[in-house]
Amino acid sequence: MPESAGGQRPDFFHRRRLEWTYSFDMPLSLGRMNATIERRMLINYRVDPALAQTWLPDGFRVQVVDGVAIAGICMIRLARMAPVGVPTVLGWGGENAAERVAVEWTSSDGTPSRGVFITRRFSASRTAVALGGRLFPGVHTKAAIASDESPERIALRMTTPTDTVDADVRLSTTLSNSVLGSIDEASEFFRAGSTGWSPASKKGDLDGLRLDTDAWRVEPTTPVSVRASLFDNLPSGSAELDSVLVMRDVPAVWNPVRTR
Repeated sequence: MPESAGGQRPDFFHRRRLEWTYSFDMPLSLGRMNATIERRMLINYRVDPALAQTWLPDGFRVQVVDGVAIAGICMIRLARMAPVGVPTVLGWGGENAAERVAVEWTSSDGTPSRGVFITRRFSASRTAVALGGRLFPGVHTKAAIASDESPERIALRMTTPTDTVDADVRLSTTLSNSVLGSIDEASEFFRAGSTGWSPASKKGDLDGLRLDTDAWRVEPTTPVSVRASLFDNLPSGSAELDSVLVMRDVPAVWNPVRTR
């Protein structure tokens, strides 16, 4: 894969590694949020664990699978998102995305935990950009996201102030050439890591969210073409596409997580 200028990783990660020192107790203005996941695409890369570790604040460790870290981009379209108890007709929706790394940490009671650390969140929704990190967890940056979808094929494009993503995949019945194993094993890997931590609006804090659903369904795909500047611009050999998974039409609840 092509290197960034000077063979260095993007400045974003270098800068954030120096700045991130977090406490994990934070007030939240809203509680549980209902939504429907109309489409969730998980674009997964195998990444050099030593490099991925530099993207994380203290207290997190990369989750290593068969010698590699699992990082990627989650592109999700939500509908009818509203606080629990609020009629869904008053909810909102839109296209969102997150750059993430599968991680582990030791909870305050000493037990091991799994989830993802989200380096950045993006949204095409003005509501999410305006209220994220204020009325509900998750600071979002504005992005343009377009999709072309059918039951058999999904194509997505995202443009942010710093990155681009282009993904075109065909839905399949089997998962091939993934370090995560079979589709059932990959599904369980992500379900077990459904708690996400991301930078909060207050410097030094994290927002925590846990995705809960009784209708967890993951589908494998065959990538036609996948490009993501975040990973394409890493030093040569540092990242390689592993798999692209899809979830569709899944009712879900996002629960705030206040402490690790």
